[in-house]
Parts: sequence; C-alpha cells; structure tokens
Amino acid sequence: MSDSIHVEVCYALRDRQEIVQLRLPAGSTVQRAVDASGLLQKHPEIDLAKANKLGVFARLVKADTVLRDKDRVEIYRPLIADPKEVRRKRAEEGKAMKKGGGPAEDAAG
Repeated sequence: MSDSIHVEVCYALRDRQEIVQLRLPAGSTVQRAVDASGLLQKHPEIDLAKANKLGVFARLVKADTVLRDKDRVEIYRPLIADPKEVRRKRAEEGKAMKKGGGPAEDAAG
C-alpha cells in the first residue's frame, strides 16, 4: 500500500472551474485536501461552515471523510434558488394557463 494518494480539489465558478492536483499522505481527509489546495485563500467567499457543501465525485460527504487515491473533492456553491420551489411555481403557472386566462363564463350560458 502506498504512503501517498493523488487527489484533485475542484471549485466551479460561473465561468470557469478551478482544479488543484494534490499529493497527500494516505489517510488524508476531505478537509485536509481543501486546506492544502489553497482554494479557501484564493476564494474567500467559500464558507464551509454555513454556505458551501463538499462532495467526492458528486456525492455529498463530510469534511472528515477519508479520501482514496484518485478521488475528486468538489466544493459546491450555494444554490441561488431552491429547485423544489422553482418546480412548484412552474407547475402553478402551468395550471393557471390550462384553466384559461379569459373572462369567466356565465353559468347560465
């Protein structure tokens, strides 16, 4: 078994992706990789305590998760809008359009 692992830490911005390749001691955690990447210093908007989540290959993980060789650590930006809320609003708008937007018909017709 090797004494070190190769991992990358990724932070996606709106217009580009920052990827840092690292060689760390075996048994390193996600937090250690993020700290070693320098991305926290380069992007002070990252707030792992409140706003940003961490993942490994698109699966949410905790900072104390132990990494394996060739893992990809991802720092996720906070969502601008809740996807469930957006879908709910879109569904409500669709129902209103299907019912028709014209004047109400007289029941006596």
